[in-house]
Amino acid sequence: MGAEVREGDFICAKASGDRMKGANVYLDVVSVGATMNIMMAAALALLFAGALAQKRQVMLDKVVAVVGGSSILYSEVDDYARQLTEQRRQEGYTSDRDPMNEALEALMTQKLLYNQAQIDSVKVNDADIMARVEEQVQQMVEAEGSIPQLEAKHHMPIFNIREIMRQRYEEQAYANSMQTEVVDKVSVIPGEVERFYKSISKDSLPLVADQYVYAQITKFPKSMTAAKQRTRERLIDMRERVITGKAKFENLARMYSQDPGTMMRGGEMDPSTLEQLDPAFGAALEKMRPGQISEVVESQFGFHIIQLLDKRGRLYHFRHILLRPVYTTEELGGSLNTLDSLVKVIRKDSITFERAALLYSDDAQSKMNGGIVSNHDILERFNAFDAKLTVTKFLKEDFGRFKSLDDYNALNRLKPGEISEAYLTEDMLGNQMAKIVKLVEVIPTHTASLNEDYLRLEEMALQDKQERVFKEWLSKKIDGMYVYISPEFRNGEFENKHWVK
Repeated sequence: MGAEVREGDFICAKASGDRMKGANVYLDVVSVGATMNIMMAAALALLFAGALAQKRQVMLDKVVAVVGGSSILYSEVDDYARQLTEQRRQEGYTSDRDPMNEALEALMTQKLLYNQAQIDSVKVNDADIMARVEEQVQQMVEAEGSIPQLEAKHHMPIFNIREIMRQRYEEQAYANSMQTEVVDKVSVIPGEVERFYKSISKDSLPLVADQYVYAQITKFPKSMTAAKQRTRERLIDMRERVITGKAKFENLARMYSQDPGTMMRGGEMDPSTLEQLDPAFGAALEKMRPGQISEVVESQFGFHIIQLLDKRGRLYHFRHILLRPVYTTEELGGSLNTLDSLVKVIRKDSITFERAALLYSDDAQSKMNGGIVSNHDILERFNAFDAKLTVTKFLKEDFGRFKSLDDYNALNRLKPGEISEAYLTEDMLGNQMAKIVKLVEVIPTHTASLNEDYLRLEEMALQDKQERVFKEWLSKKIDGMYVYISPEFRNGEFENKHWVK
């Protein structure tokens, strides 16, 4: 399957199977439709609203459903139904379904996935679960002001709160892993995309929002060498503090690492093969012994120190701290001034934007194409490069997938052919830079067509097929698993009719 890729992680670079296909290559798990979205939302909502429902007065609570060996309390259903109702109120829409029945079905789906994961021996990362628990508990403590205040609010000691949350996160992790097992190998061929497109009535065809084609010129500060040296020195100091016993590696990672996917886990990554890692990072790791801390390693993502925890076969289990070069205001100002001057020259027609990009841009990919931006780097970074998947048309939502909306905000002020003022931003790896952009074309909102929007329709067809595959799988598993539903809920509206036996 390849390496697990989570949002925010920077080291792993392999996608699993066909999950990275489509116009946009992102880190988030591909949705399999409303059914699955509701199911996963249930787990998250319960962590906040209903995680402590078990401790309510027994006389006021009861079991309303059992799936496999897992029971569902009325309080859990009620809590999640309230969450659904509030969410819809905030988003300005309503549903014809009874929120209690909708919540119950979502929770039953999660319980079934959890139980099936146990049967199939699906693996989850226990360290990740505990890290997430600690992160959430810490947020709860901060919200209440202290541990005693948190304990008083929920009428239980902190270790009970942790255990309840651990159970919730564990169940969610197993359910998500089981879901991935079910839909991960699903793919679509061109004929299926075409049939999906033709199956949709013209009135129901999706609208593709405004798309932007643009060019850019980027400029890193000239003082990159000095900034890199400062970063190296910070990591050398951290390494020395760990080696001399003045600090723990995992504590420094939580405080200073710039890898959001691992910082709250003390820098810990899931076990990985060397092939799944940045080449420089992997080369350093290969030479290490368990317990050893590396020298400073420079990768495409920044600078690291690595602590090897264990090695079993080809799998390396490690922690790391990631830092990227940080520039002073004066250093960043120098890049801005350079591009400000370049803007003036271009606007005087002394040089074309395309020529300026070739001569002065620090972006190796776009400069060779007149500055035109594509998703090439994203595809390449996640080992999913395929020429047919390369796109130069971006929706508003595309801009914010890996970075801020700085580019979109700049383009939104321009007319086709105009050039922005210079501004500061970051690339998808968080590296600071100055940039100017040129709006080449705006493709207006239009009804999706097979010729113009094939890749986006391919994504939709894949999601549709994943949902159908999941529903078929779910129905079979419901039929083969013990399910009890309290009489007061048996006559409710369930999306999957197999629940009521």
